Amino acid sequence: MSTAKKGDKVKVHYTGKLTDGTVFDSSLEREPIEFELGAGQMIAGFDKAVDGMAIGDKKVAEIPSTEAYGEKRDDMMVPVPNDKVPEDIKPEVGMQLSMQQPDGQALPVIIAEINEENIILDANHPLAGKDLNFEIELVS
Repeated sequence: MSTAKKGDKVKVHYTGKLTDGTVFDSSLEREPIEFELGAGQMIAGFDKAVDGMAIGDKKVAEIPSTEAYGEKRDDMMVPVPNDKVPEDIKPEVGMQLSMQQPDGQALPVIIAEINEENIILDANHPLAGKDLNFEIELVS
């Protein structure tokens, strides 16, 4: 039986959990995810976990944040002066907003802090700084 290697198109079912056991994503209720192994379509640790699996294999992969979504970055914390916040927005910590990047693409952000001068928007990926655990099954 052959094993998955870089360049192969693979399909996997997965369940992603935080280290406390909280499920943040799963493919079990939908189609398995398909991607090219080693093409940079998945986080590095996920690619590494699937490499070498055979069809039908199941495994649990512990992926450190450095091989997932990276560490939280301070430069992704964006202060916005309170007088620049649109009047129709009533900011609350934890509220999700969308900023427009210079190239026109939307960037989801979360209000991390509100003070007298600014609201602080966190543009880090929501899973940045977190170690992840994936239950993975190679389907094809």
